[in-house]
Amino acid sequence: MKIGFKLFASLTDHLPPDRKGNRIELEVGEGTTIAELITRFNVPERSAHLVLVNGHFVPAAQRASRALADGDELAIWPPIAGG
Repeated sequence: MKIGFKLFASLTDHLPPDRKGNRIELEVGEGTTIAELITRFNVPERSAHLVLVNGHFVPAAQRASRALADGDELAIWPPIAGG
């Protein structure tokens, strides 16, 4: 199944170098979880601050059990400070 995977800000460094922008299309197996993709792309768990699937927030406690579905869009932001 295919999903969209987007990393923002400093996390884009974890995407393949041949990407265009901050989004890639991935072919993943059925039952692949958010936590598995965070691990696969070497995103430090503490840096996966805001995680959305199809625009809906997924708390850290649910990431290991939340399986992705065909066509899902997974987006991850690091903690961001501002003033």
